[in-house]
Amino acid sequence: MSNIVGYARVSKREQNPEAQEAELRAAGASRVFVDHGESSRVKDRPQWLACLDYLRPGDTLMVRRLDRIAGSETMAIQTINELHEAGVNIKSLTEPDIDTTTPMGRALFGIVAVFAQLRVDTIRENTRRGLAHARAQGRVGGRPSVMTPERVKAAVKMREQDISIAEIARTF
Repeated sequence: MSNIVGYARVSKREQNPEAQEAELRAAGASRVFVDHGESSRVKDRPQWLACLDYLRPGDTLMVRRLDRIAGSETMAIQTINELHEAGVNIKSLTEPDIDTTTPMGRALFGIVAVFAQLRVDTIRENTRRGLAHARAQGRVGGRPSVMTPERVKAAVKMREQDISIAEIARTF
């Protein structure tokens, strides 16, 4: 039997998740998991992990908005793909096109996923091309080292005196 499971999240402790929870219950969620004071960019939120563990193939995960489960477009697509592979449908209350329980919703999600992947691949390709160009011009990335030859000698001397690496790092 298919089960509708809700997930609500607020990112700040002073925010109240009760409105989200009430909307999800009114829309048919039999159980609602709520993360309070958790960022959407963190994947291992306590109630999110509990929700994922609770979901079974054929269940529908209902959220008010997709940004409740993921802090970026790429993360949302990845999460939705993982849930789809697990046989879990997704439904958003405020984004009616995101409803993988319908053929049109699955098709629209597939199109969005393709464009999101294209965006990620294009960014990655442009970054590689830019780095290669910079290297060809003799530029290297990264933060300049704070270790001068004198500091390196002092660090080696400290290590020879059995001073811990952590202490040496704090010193420099």
